[in-house]
Amino acid sequence: METPNSAALRVLIVDDEAPARTRLRDLLGDIAARHPTEIVGMAANGVEALRLFEAAPADVVLADIRMPVMDGVELARHLGKLASPPAVIFVTAYDQYAVEAFELAAVDYLLKPVRAERLAAALAKAEARRPVPDDAALAGLAPGERRHFSVSERGRILLLPVAEVLYLRAELKYVTARTAEREYVLDEALVQLEEEFSLRFLRLHRNCLVARDAVLGVERAAEQAGGEGHWVVLLKGIDERLPVSRRQWPLVRDALGV
Repeated sequence: METPNSAALRVLIVDDEAPARTRLRDLLGDIAARHPTEIVGMAANGVEALRLFEAAPADVVLADIRMPVMDGVELARHLGKLASPPAVIFVTAYDQYAVEAFELAAVDYLLKPVRAERLAAALAKAEARRPVPDDAALAGLAPGERRHFSVSERGRILLLPVAEVLYLRAELKYVTARTAEREYVLDEALVQLEEEFSLRFLRLHRNCLVARDAVLGVERAAEQAGGEGHWVVLLKGIDERLPVSRRQWPLVRDALGV
């Protein structure tokens, strides 16, 4: 049995079209004499790719940009949070993306149909330097908001669907994401999450964002002795009330139509 080449770059191919995956695999074989590679897996979307990466880490990820379930840009953002992130080379049939943005966010990008010489040049760049994907640049490339949050638990990436999050609360250096079942810790800033998910989450006070779809209603909290009453948000699925600051209440009231 043939043993893996220790000098070979380990490559993970990610594309939702089987012929495209096969073409990249064949092209890697064509240039193997100059750029030896070991294909550690092939996936049809970003979620599959992350699971494969856990089992067999790669040095380079060749990722299509437009894919269902999880696109290549979101995949790169999740990979960038790993302790040892791979080099990312985007593959796309669309040339409207700015070259400068790709150079910030990834090692290189390839236009379909991919040519052997162009792939070889991209692999050479990946071998020479393997920068951490720039999350801010990737966010600018993304066609829309992420579908998942990255949660690091016990040395692996746990994907938390954004749609399941009821609220986000800042605590010290981290943000807690609350679902109906449990809490998760995100290594992200609340202000950046508010900007990215402005249509999905609504600010209640300086430390908390609530999912608009998770709001069951609002009610006036009982006044404390010597203090003023305040409004709280009632949530679907959990028996918890989130306070609304006096400053945010007019905006919350207008946004919820109450």
